Amino acid sequence: MGTEEAAITMVNYYTTVTPHIRNVPVFIQYSNHKELKTDAGNQRTQAVLQAVSAVQSGGSPSSDVQEALAATSSPVLRIIIDNMFYPVTLDVLQQIFSKFGTVMKIITFTKNNQFQALLQFSDPVNAQQAKLALDGQNIYNSCCTLRIDFSKLVNLNVKYNNDKSRDYTRPELPAGDGQPSIDPTVAAAFSKDSNSLLGKIPGALNPLSAAAAAAAAAGRVALAGQTGSSGVLLVSNLNEEVSNTRPNTTRVYGDVQRVKILYNKKDSALIQMSDANQAQLAMSHLNGQKMYGKIIRVTLSKHQTVALPRDGLDDQGLTKDYANSPLHRFKKPGSKNFQNIFPPSATLHLSNIPQDVTEDDLRLLFSNAGGTVKAFKFFQDRKMALIQMSTVEEAIQALIDLHNYNMGGNQHLRVSFSKSTI
Repeated sequence: MGTEEAAITMVNYYTTVTPHIRNVPVFIQYSNHKELKTDAGNQRTQAVLQAVSAVQSGGSPSSDVQEALAATSSPVLRIIIDNMFYPVTLDVLQQIFSKFGTVMKIITFTKNNQFQALLQFSDPVNAQQAKLALDGQNIYNSCCTLRIDFSKLVNLNVKYNNDKSRDYTRPELPAGDGQPSIDPTVAAAFSKDSNSLLGKIPGALNPLSAAAAAAAAAGRVALAGQTGSSGVLLVSNLNEEVSNTRPNTTRVYGDVQRVKILYNKKDSALIQMSDANQAQLAMSHLNGQKMYGKIIRVTLSKHQTVALPRDGLDDQGLTKDYANSPLHRFKKPGSKNFQNIFPPSATLHLSNIPQDVTEDDLRLLFSNAGGTVKAFKFFQDRKMALIQMSTVEEAIQALIDLHNYNMGGNQHLRVSFSKSTI
């Protein structure tokens, strides 16, 4: 820090307010060093330090700093989108990153269940500035977090111009087999118009409200070819012996409104989410997962809503209405729950743990759910923990059985999938 007083102020502040970086608590204390000595001969270290300072103060790195960065940087960035609650398109990325320089090429793909992109600037300095300013930022409020690194590639080879890849220097490229070509209305929606969704804040993202993000994501840009798509899912190949109307698994990916087990096909159910984007998210993460010994299939239903039984009609408890449930995780715009949406994994995140509950208590609880606990770790405040089951299927089963489990004193356990391992 610049002065000892500034360091004292920082330590005092963060002693009472624990900072979190990428959902991990960070603890700050004094060092024995009076100052940090950097290698004056390391041109890149000095250049990065100056660049960070310049960007933080709202300026741009000087020309000699830019030259030092360009000498060792690639013009190609690798971008990963974390917590992708709303779909992100190639055009959205172009709109965001073009504020830092000329975007020449973009390739998007999915790897390890994560949406990723390679984006090439015309100049390595622009890539460096974009990384400094945008890494860790959210495209929409509390979700769609950008994780940015330099790629080892220095040039992208783009063969087709479509919704998966784009070479802005060669508009004559074909769309490719089976790929939709660029829709001019989509391109216009994300053009460099000052009124566009992401064009209002120069040099940074516009943190849209959840409502605005939902409106953007519900359109053709987000769900190409699925305009006005349903928020209702059809889940099939359920285990009839244990299937019920508890929607805990889909609750991880959105707020469930209604559930109906089909009368003549009890291995299938209709699940109504709050909107089409939540339905898309649940489908992408849950389709093909193994649940109670059977691989489930999750698709979008042709129904727009799940109908409740008519008054006086007994449907044998096959339909449940959760519209007013207090357990909805995503009702509050900007909720931290948007940041904790991950694919099914063997490791579960537990929260709202009572102070008197021990590790042995939780290990026993999860073992009784029908699985084997391989590892356990309390967070420092002991209100949260990670627990690792032996398989993803066991973790899914434990989440279904134990999310919202009453731990006593009307304190209910919260269970979700974690991206961490123990």
